[in-house]
Amino acid sequence: MSDLSHFDEAGRAHMVDVGGKQITDRRAVAGCRMRMAPATLQVILAGTAKKGDVLGVARIAGIMAAKRTAELIPLCHPLPLSHAGIDFSAEGDDTLLITAEVTTAGRTGVEMEALTALSVAALTVYDMVKAIDRGLVIGDMKLLEKSGGKSGHFRQDR
Repeated sequence: MSDLSHFDEAGRAHMVDVGGKQITDRRAVAGCRMRMAPATLQVILAGTAKKGDVLGVARIAGIMAAKRTAELIPLCHPLPLSHAGIDFSAEGDDTLLITAEVTTAGRTGVEMEALTALSVAALTVYDMVKAIDRGLVIGDMKLLEKSGGKSGHFRQDR
């Protein structure tokens, strides 16, 4: 039917059998930008939001999301993660950069875990400051890097 691995010859969705694949170290990094009012970014960075430590809560939410990706995204394999981390940095006076990194030793990659962690971290930031800035924009979400497995290394600019 197609070259998409999540469909069989009859076009039915199925979970890919990775049992015969080599166990290798796998790593994925995903990133996004959150644009907001400069005053909002200052509140986030200063840790003075009414709801508390925005970055600390978003970090935990992202890590939790990475661990639950197989429950959220159909056909994803549950994976024993070695590491899941979320980092934040400011870009200019109105942009928060968020980066998620996930690693495992396994038969399939962790791109979806990194993207899920990133998404939930960004949504958590939004939720915690929406009362002061409903105009936040979550954008430029993408896989920045992956390594391990048959397809090898991939990297793109932020």
